[in-house]
Amino acid sequence: MEETVSIERIKLPKANYDGPISVEKALFKRRSIRRYKNESLNLDEVSQLLWAAQGITDERGFRTAPSAGALYPLVVYLAVGNVEDLTPGLYKYKPHAHELIKVKEGDIISEIFNAALGQTCVKNGSIDIVFSAVYQRTTQKYGERGERYVHMEVGHAAQNVYLQATVLDLGTVVVGAFYDDRLKNILNMPDEEAPLYIMPVGRK
Repeated sequence: MEETVSIERIKLPKANYDGPISVEKALFKRRSIRRYKNESLNLDEVSQLLWAAQGITDERGFRTAPSAGALYPLVVYLAVGNVEDLTPGLYKYKPHAHELIKVKEGDIISEIFNAALGQTCVKNGSIDIVFSAVYQRTTQKYGERGERYVHMEVGHAAQNVYLQATVLDLGTVVVGAFYDDRLKNILNMPDEEAPLYIMPVGRK
């Protein structure tokens, strides 16, 4: 008899589609913020940030960020350090269900900090959002040029997170310096995934 493995799923609050400031104001105020207060985020804020990154916006499966051929190679992980009603650990975001799947518990943020060359912003955020990509989803259609499209796409998604953080009066920054193999190991990424960005988020 096979052993049944229980998967913990956390349904996220519904995203808000009508923010308190205009997109123009968010663009004007957007900055890279590397210092954060030692304060918690709430689940509504986490939900909004993840929806901005890769949330579903159409019944056909289209998302908040454009994707070449609508092939969506990006994968989003959430490392939780200080979030109300969410246990510290590692989660994977599932856009279609707008939910989190727990991958493992523990102080994952400190591990990511070490893999990211000791950059303090990575350690001090309440969360770290990590983008990875399965290049083959795009290159199987577009060949070698598909790699360029994936890099464009992660930039689109990261800017969405920047703007959403601005609307929520939170700080974030894009981090691209890290040891790929270490980060893959920490996040239990399959072989076909490659890490691209770390985005710590916290209160300013």
